[in-house]
Amino acid sequence: VQLQAFGGGSVQSGGSLRLGCAAFGFTVDGYAIGWFRQAPGKEREGVSCFSRDDGTTLYADSVKGRFTISRDIAENTVYLQMNSVKSEDTAVYYCTRVGPNEEFDYWGQGTQVTVSS
Repeated sequence: VQLQAFGGGSVQSGGSLRLGCAAFGFTVDGYAIGWFRQAPGKEREGVSCFSRDDGTTLYADSVKGRFTISRDIAENTVYLQMNSVKSEDTAVYYCTRVGPNEEFDYWGQGTQVTVSS
């Protein structure tokens, strides 16, 4: 089982970026997949989650209305579309799988997002 995060980079404030989380060894429609981020000197925080069964999506208040999480079953990938980015979105973004015991059992390696003003 492996998760591979990709799509990070540098973007100007107000711009857009799309992150992807490719899954290997399992299918994304069999598990909830979430995105977390960690900024320098701060704790890791939850950003968004795509549920396993009914497609329910959850967002942190700080990204609600700007970020959109989606799932592409054919590509076995979960995406995080980031619009109207702000400097405070600068962080390393990680994707994770919610395991059968509701634990975060696998993590991707992280992808850096840097927003410049």
